[in-house]
Parts: sequence; C-alpha cells; structure tokens
Amino acid sequence: MTSTDTEPVAYPFNEATSLHLSDRYALIRDQDGLPRVRLPYGEDAWLVTRYADARLVLGDSRFSRAESVRHDEPRQSEGRLTGGLLSMDPPEHARLRTLVAKAFTVRRVEKLRPEIRALAEDLLRDMTEAGPPADLVDDFALPLPVGVICRLLGVPEADRPRFRVWSDNALSTSSLTAEQFEASRNELRAYMAGLIDQHRAHPADDLMTALIEARDDRDRLSELELVDLCVGILVAGHETTASQIPNFLCVLLDHPEQFARLREDPALIAGAVEELLRFVPLGVGAGQPRYATEDIDISGTRVRAGDPVLVAIGAANRDALRFDRSGKLDITRTNNSHLGFGHGVHHCLGAPLARVELQEALRALLGALPGVRLAGDIGWKTAMLVRGPRSMPVRW
Repeated sequence: MTSTDTEPVAYPFNEATSLHLSDRYALIRDQDGLPRVRLPYGEDAWLVTRYADARLVLGDSRFSRAESVRHDEPRQSEGRLTGGLLSMDPPEHARLRTLVAKAFTVRRVEKLRPEIRALAEDLLRDMTEAGPPADLVDDFALPLPVGVICRLLGVPEADRPRFRVWSDNALSTSSLTAEQFEASRNELRAYMAGLIDQHRAHPADDLMTALIEARDDRDRLSELELVDLCVGILVAGHETTASQIPNFLCVLLDHPEQFARLREDPALIAGAVEELLRFVPLGVGAGQPRYATEDIDISGTRVRAGDPVLVAIGAANRDALRFDRSGKLDITRTNNSHLGFGHGVHHCLGAPLARVELQEALRALLGALPGVRLAGDIGWKTAMLVRGPRSMPVRW
C-alpha cells in the first residue's frame, strides 16, 4: 500500500505549445499506485492516470467537489474558480443542473443543427471569399461556438468581444493575482446581472429567460446562483469547442491518411469527432480536484479522507487497458467510451451541443476548404487551462 509520504512531483506535465501527451503519463500508468503531485498553488494531490481509476473518482459519490471550498485546492493559478455547478455536490448540484439540462438534451440540440450548419457554412463562405491566407481561429473556430452560445443566452453580438477577455481570465493560469482574478470575475458577474435585468424587462425565447422564470416564479435558485449559472454556461459553452476545432484540424493534418479517409466518407464524421475527443489531451494538466470523503483504496494507494485527487483525463483516454492501439488515431474506432466530456454527475452538461458544433465544423471544413493546410506558424495559447491555437494561419 502506497503511503502519503511519497515525495510529490511538479505538475502539470503537458506543454502548452503542442497537443502532445507527456510521456510521463505512460511511465506513471506502468507504476504501482498513484503519484503525489504539487501544482503551483494549493495543497499536494494524488494523480489518477488510468481509465478505470478515472471513472471511479469521477463517478463515485465518495469523492466531492463541494469539499474544495473548505480546502486550499491544488490549482495552476493564484485565483480560484469557485461557484457554479462545478463546485457543488448532489443534491444541490442536481437542483441547479436540472434547470439547465433541458436546454441541452440531444433532441433540443438536434433542432439547432440546421442553424449551426448554416452559421458554419456562412463563416467559411466569408473566409473563402476574402481569400487565403486566413486565421482559422478568428474567422471560424471562435465565432462558431460563440455565436451559438450567445444566441442561447441572448447575449448581444456587440458585447461578445468583452466577454472574450473575461473568459480568458477565468481560465487563465498566468500571473493574474488573486485580486485581479476576482476583479475580472466580478466584472463578468456584474455584466451578467445587467443582462439578466434586461431579460427580466424584455423576456425572450432563450435559455436565460427560462432560468429567470425558474428563479422568479418558482424560487428554485438564488440570484447569485442564477448569475453564476449563466457565467458558467457562457465560459464553458464556447472555450473548449473553440479550442477543439483547430485542435482537430491540427491532428488530422498530422494524420493525412485519416484525413483523406474522412474526406472520402463524410459519414465517418460523428465517429471521427468521438475519436478526436479521445485522442486530443485538451488540458495542460488535470481538471479540478475531487476530495475523498472517506478512506478509499485506488490502485494500491490508500487515499485518506480529505485528500484531493486529480484526474488526468487525457492520460486515461490513452490507457491501453481500455483502448486497443490507444496511442493511434482511428476515426473508425467503435465502442469509444472516452472521458472527453468527463463522467458521473459532473459529466459535461453541454456535451450534446459540443458534439453537434464539432460535427458541423468538420463537415463545413471538408466541404469548403479542399486541400486545407497550414500557411505559417501556429500561435499557441499559453498560460491557459486548455490547450489550442490562439492563431492558426491556413490556406487551401
């Protein structure tokens, strides 16, 4: 049994300026027990890298997110991203999640598909009419999910550049002090509160109005919970998808035989999205920690009550015990139960929407940009929790 006196190693492992999964994860998976890791801020944590262990920690009620509020949780930045669904446990978590979940069902999202497809095609039409080279991020990957989530929440188009800065700050691991981080979050909360007031005065057919009705008519959430829900949807609803669209293209360009097969048979798009979600390690490191609420054994390590555990989803998705040829991209892979959207009660609420956006983005790219290729060096996001190009010059 591994003990807690294991010397912690510096974390995270992945480099921000690539999509490579650090070789250290494979070394750790092959060793007994769990390693201890030390992030730039907060207390030391156990690191989970195996698929079965990841499902256990993410899916077992003995691991808590709400406990993080009472701890100096391990993190990459001085500021702490607290509040909202990700800081809650059942039953409080279920109370709020239920209010939002109905907007993101597969059935409802499928009704949005024609609109998402039209937006993707319009963006690429504008891009191709302007001629190469173009920045895939600014011209396509960012405005597509931003446009969709802003429509769902009723955010005016003119305000979208403002919340881009706030969103970057929310996911930043840079030199923002805790005070700067908090100030940025309060600005975003104040903006969202103002938008909520506008929606109260002028209700619309969107998700924000539905949440306001749940707040005002049935008192099912507090005003701060309403604000933080909308903030969380706004940030989470675009950042990961905006990163994954260029990430997917990067990976396909690095796997030309897979890209060619996808061009030949667009019916493979849905499966390709699932495989790319498995294959791309989006995070620089693991996500937010879960705290053990009792002593639990994981792969021969005794995790004590009160210990934080980090789950490296990118590493779990490459576990050879779960996925055949785990290190290979295979867009025809079946039974692909990856953890790209998490697992358990915190499984990504917007997964159905993200899937449709990513499918339609790939479909549009295949149709509008034959022979797409890089036209210069990629400018990578740095000092962010998620990885991906900040600029990606392409020609076709």
